[in-house]
Amino acid sequence: MDGEALIEAVIALEPSAAKREKADRPAVCVPPEKLAALALALRDTPALAFDMLLDHTAIDWLAEGQFELVYNLYSTVHGHALLVTTTVPREHPVVPTVSTVWLIAHWQEREVFDLMGVQYDNHPDLRRLFLEDEWQGYPLRKDYKDDYMLGLPK
Repeated sequence: MDGEALIEAVIALEPSAAKREKADRPAVCVPPEKLAALALALRDTPALAFDMLLDHTAIDWLAEGQFELVYNLYSTVHGHALLVTTTVPREHPVVPTVSTVWLIAHWQEREVFDLMGVQYDNHPDLRRLFLEDEWQGYPLRKDYKDDYMLGLPK
């Protein structure tokens, strides 16, 4: 299935999804409340069979006041790839977990939670992964500051 057909198939599954421009592979953006259902459909639809979540991360768009969550999917059955993105506001970043769809998301969501502060509804064990439990703030946010940060050389 070529990239355009893949995007059309995804939009047929979830009409609120939109083609994401400026991507190096087929990509769609979906509202956060539709993410979990779409993830399940992408995995379970035989023509798509996205059985692997390669990576999940977040981008801090500070000026826009939002995080963009990026899910890099791959089908080992068909050999095609897809980016799925969604956006959530920085002041209350909550999205449904996809850890029930792809087990690796359990760890990837914990990493994004730990470093960016994104909350995942219904995650089975959402707690810090790298930082100490007492750590204040989220170090990958663009506005993060602490007393130990090194500045750029002048």
